Amino acid sequence: MSDGTIRENIHSGLEVDIVLKKDQPTGKLTRGVVQDILTSSNQHHRGIKVRLTDGQVGRVQKIVNEKNSDDQEDDFDNFV
Repeated sequence: MSDGTIRENIHSGLEVDIVLKKDQPTGKLTRGVVQDILTSSNQHHRGIKVRLTDGQVGRVQKIVNEKNSDDQEDDFDNFV
């Protein structure tokens, strides 16, 4: 699994678990799909800040699905 603290591991369309600012004390995770990457630096020790497709903003704690949608379509096309 890729590291959520490294910007190059994060891209639009990626399924991730983030921690919202309000949930930082408890560490509660929110799952969603990355729409925008908000962190401009190459890495951040608490996780790259992203905006999910539903508008929520938080820091990536875990990358759930590393395949992009094009890879998934290719795998489906090869399934017989």
